Amino acid sequence: MREYSNLKSGIMITFISKYSNIFAQLIINSVLARLLMPADFGIIAVITVFISFFNMLGDMGIGPAIIQNKSLDENEISDIFKFSIIGSIVIAIGFYFFSYFIAYFYNDKIYIRLGGLLSFSVLFFICNIVPNAILYKAQKFKQVGIINIIVNVIVGTLTISLAFKGFSYYSLVFDSILKSLFIFVLCFMACKLKISKGYSYGSIKKIKNYSSFQFLFNFINYFTRNLDNILIGKFLGASTLGYYDKSYKLMLYPVQNLTNVITPVLHPVLSEYQNQKDIIYETYIKVIKVLAYLGIFISVYCFFSANEIIRIMYGPNWDASIPIFRILSVTIVIQMVLSSIGSIFQATGYVDKLFSTGVVSAIFTVSAIVTGIMNRSLIILSLGLVIAFILNFIQCFYVLITQVFEKSFISFLLQLKNILIIGVLMVVGYILISKIVINNMLVSAIFKFIIGIITYSIGLYITKEYRLLKKIILRK
Repeated sequence: MREYSNLKSGIMITFISKYSNIFAQLIINSVLARLLMPADFGIIAVITVFISFFNMLGDMGIGPAIIQNKSLDENEISDIFKFSIIGSIVIAIGFYFFSYFIAYFYNDKIYIRLGGLLSFSVLFFICNIVPNAILYKAQKFKQVGIINIIVNVIVGTLTISLAFKGFSYYSLVFDSILKSLFIFVLCFMACKLKISKGYSYGSIKKIKNYSSFQFLFNFINYFTRNLDNILIGKFLGASTLGYYDKSYKLMLYPVQNLTNVITPVLHPVLSEYQNQKDIIYETYIKVIKVLAYLGIFISVYCFFSANEIIRIMYGPNWDASIPIFRILSVTIVIQMVLSSIGSIFQATGYVDKLFSTGVVSAIFTVSAIVTGIMNRSLIILSLGLVIAFILNFIQCFYVLITQVFEKSFISFLLQLKNILIIGVLMVVGYILISKIVINNMLVSAIFKFIIGIITYSIGLYITKEYRLLKKIILRK
């Protein structure tokens, strides 16, 4: 199957570039966690929430719309790029003035100064939307990966040197600005975008319907994903937010950096078959199983090794993050599978259903966050998020499987039953060795990793799922 071959090729290229980047980023973040205080990360986490909002406003669903629409010519893409440049300037200025509200809301004038600086990060991020979409549409995954590795290593090294010199949270500010600037410049050069004379609004009309639903989903998803940081920073303080933000981001590492190897490739490749849903379904089931089998191992391992992971990554100053990270790790396998669903709604053209499922997901997630804030407990908030992600998984995949692919939801779930069996076997293995105490954190983490590999392998053998994984991996 050509679509599977293209998908596999894209995934492998993205995998190599992504994990080279992850390795460098882990080292950089580990060093920064020892140089900066939780409150420093908390301050930046607060304003980063609002940066994400303005970035989302600037995106307007343009990127996915360019990838999906195969009839756009060079002049039309040029017009869309001009539109995005104008939008980036307006939105960056808007973000600067909005920083006054942030300062008032959190009663800290530092956010005005930070907002002025980070408005440049917003500007360059939005400018890069069209060049980045062009590269993905052309399936130039290798170039995108190389650009990100180069920028993250160079800028990350500079960030560490600034932190060493006592720049505190300003080192993180310059990290954000320089990354968005350099990525834009390099992507613009790589995509070879030709800027034509004049301007026509017709190109925007051409993608308006698709991009509108994509934008609405992004809008809803923004508040779903960032309300926790907003409210924790406001009602529980910057230090508490620092602990929560580090736990959440660490949990997201495998979610983002495994699914982001696959999901950026899914939409460009499968959109070529947007009128052949059976082909997309068969390919997507393989993707889901790979994500689920990876996710269950990481979820169980992180749950039972939370103490070791936090201590090794961030040091003893971050012990308050351990119980939060342990609870959130339960959601890793769910989020890894769930995070791929947006690309399928996009590839099949059902962005309206992407939006409707996003609304329902927002209700579940916001309820969990508000409950945790009202109880002033990060533990309750984290437990609520676990329940919310389970409910989101059920309703999102029910809509996708029954309404988009017109298949049986029960049959779909039965294809994933062996995931639970493997997970249970791993849990039993960790319970059996729970009495063994190893004081050295690194040795303990390695020991638990080995136990996880052994029980995971036993699970694959008992369920015979190793055959499927072997077939998926080796198939050309």
